[in-house]
Amino acid sequence: MSLQADFDRATEDVKKLKARPEDEELKEIYGLYKQAVIGDIDIVCPALLDVKGRVKWEAWSLQKGLSKEDAMSAYISKAKELMEKYGI
Repeated sequence: MSLQADFDRATEDVKKLKARPEDEELKEIYGLYKQAVIGDIDIVCPALLDVKGRVKWEAWSLQKGLSKEDAMSAYISKAKELMEKYGI
């Protein structure tokens, strides 16, 4: 399978987890996903009162500089880790 196909499969499998991952795991997988799909963060940091938006922005910002291919690979690895931990 190609990297893109593996990534697409992992994104679908993550949606089927039997339990909700911890917040830190969700932030990491979100940041890797955004980096893999869009690339470096291209939006302004949300206002201080937008807590959820700010957390998402920070998670994505942490992945800045990572290539889309490396982000896909890291996402796939993290997804496998979550599937082993929580089951699908």
